[in-house]
Amino acid sequence: MATFTGAGPDPGAGSTELLWGLSQREPKPTRPVLTIERIADAATGIADADGIAGVSMHLVASKLDVTKMALYRHVRNKAELLAVMTELAIGPAPDLLALPGDWRSRLEEWTVRMRETWQRHPWLPDATVGVRATGPREIGWTESAVAALAGTGLTGAERMDAVFLISGHLRNTHSTNNAGTQPWEGDRGLRGHVAANPDMFPALHEAAKAIEDAPADNGFEFGLQRILDGLAALIDRRR
Repeated sequence: MATFTGAGPDPGAGSTELLWGLSQREPKPTRPVLTIERIADAATGIADADGIAGVSMHLVASKLDVTKMALYRHVRNKAELLAVMTELAIGPAPDLLALPGDWRSRLEEWTVRMRETWQRHPWLPDATVGVRATGPREIGWTESAVAALAGTGLTGAERMDAVFLISGHLRNTHSTNNAGTQPWEGDRGLRGHVAANPDMFPALHEAAKAIEDAPADNGFEFGLQRILDGLAALIDRRR
């Protein structure tokens, strides 16, 4: 091998330092591949903490350390992102027919699982209203509940109506911020006014004495059981 003998700096000196420095260099971390699932997961984390209003394409991109334009290669806009978030957050529908018990116990289990899902992701009730894109998972939850009423003697329309009635009750009692529940709370709500004016609202004042012992669920369990009682009475008449 020829030896460099010319005057001036050795042209291989820098390369030698580079080569020997490789063994001491920390490997550059590989950035995870950007996928629609990663984007939706980041957006879901934001929504869980701050609600849907807190989700923006800019904030999601910042959380993933990518440009906003990189997101648009996977999702067209926030509405489409919200649809994906909903589909992934709601999870697979339960197989109620695999559970022991009758239609009532299965619908109770369905409602409990849906309520738990909404408690994990409080933004879901707001995201699942109006005309919008729906995926197989979300539709599968309705399919699961309607199937639980098979063999009861209810018509197809009645089974659908029963499930939507339960869903509506679940939505209405999900949060104290929903219409029809929040005004009772607080010093300036109905509770405060009734407590301050017992002679003006004697029936409410008497009823309010028992509220402290009632479940703090905005009437969820009471309403659910009354709906199921009504369905049971109708099913008995059909039989």
